[in-house]
Amino acid sequence: MAGGKIRKEKPHRGAAAPANPHHQGGIPFHKSKGQHILKNPLLVDSIIQKSGIKSTDVILEIGPGTGNLTKKLLEAGKSVIAVELDPRMVLELQRRFQGTPHSNRLKVIQGDVLKCDLPYFDICVANIPYQISSPLTFKLLNHKPVFRCAVIMFQREFAMRLIAQPGDTLYCRLSVNTQLLARVSHLLKVGRNNFRPPPKVDSSVVRIEPRKPPPVVKFKEWDGLVRICFNRKNKTLGSIFRQKSVLSVLEKNYKTLQALQLSQMESSMDADTTVDVSVLGDTLDDLSLDVEEEDDEDMEMDDGDDKKRSEFKEKVLSVLKKGEFEDKRSSKLQQADFMILLSKFNEAGIHFS
Repeated sequence: MAGGKIRKEKPHRGAAAPANPHHQGGIPFHKSKGQHILKNPLLVDSIIQKSGIKSTDVILEIGPGTGNLTKKLLEAGKSVIAVELDPRMVLELQRRFQGTPHSNRLKVIQGDVLKCDLPYFDICVANIPYQISSPLTFKLLNHKPVFRCAVIMFQREFAMRLIAQPGDTLYCRLSVNTQLLARVSHLLKVGRNNFRPPPKVDSSVVRIEPRKPPPVVKFKEWDGLVRICFNRKNKTLGSIFRQKSVLSVLEKNYKTLQALQLSQMESSMDADTTVDVSVLGDTLDDLSLDVEEEDDEDMEMDDGDDKKRSEFKEKVLSVLKKGEFEDKRSSKLQQADFMILLSKFNEAGIHFS
């Protein structure tokens, strides 16, 4: 959240020190709620300049705090929609802009940004509470109509994961999923001393541009595949897809889809019916796949299992072999590789949601 100059008040002689020394206008800031106020006006100006705001833009700001960034946004764009959870900050914003030329161009929504419906906006510019970074990023990327871009302050490591490329140490599921839906670029490094109270970590400002048109892929199924692949990103895909937990869920989805197709064929032999895989009951979200400490052999499906189960295992592995993916590692795969792999699994009737 953005804010302004901090006013220190001297305690009365003999008075105890305040419990929370971080105030603005008598408002204490809570670190636990991610309330770290930008105190460097040059940094605020740099964020505005790099955002590329147009005079016709409707701007979404998340966590405006006491309004220093808000003021600059109002000066640059057509209007600002500020979403703020803390009622104390909402009152501070209203007081700050009441009776000013900006008052009729500022709309304040009090509530949790993750739970409320967002109105139309052209661009999002925000210094957010870092604990909501991931859910907020994907809420924005799912927003309709599609906005032009978002310029957001994140914790440094989270930002580096967003922009990581195949082969990078921080390349992960977050990198792949975000870059599927958007172009992501790093704009600014921001040291912790630019905030009051200073957070425990450094920060970065990142630009996120949703892809237009969006990729033609069911995101839930895409994420199901990527989740499996990055559970052990430095293992080969052949090793990952031999895990009992993975094969069990994929086989259950495979059988469920077959049963749905058979049922629909029996009920309407002449109809051209498309089966929606989103109706499948199990998803890989239900699995706990954090098994780095276990040996591959312990996780593999036993050859002594029944014949049908063994056949399904071979079906899965044959997809990897035909696509020459069996010996590849997720940490090195490009977006196009994951798209091809998902397509080949789907062609074999294997789905991930």
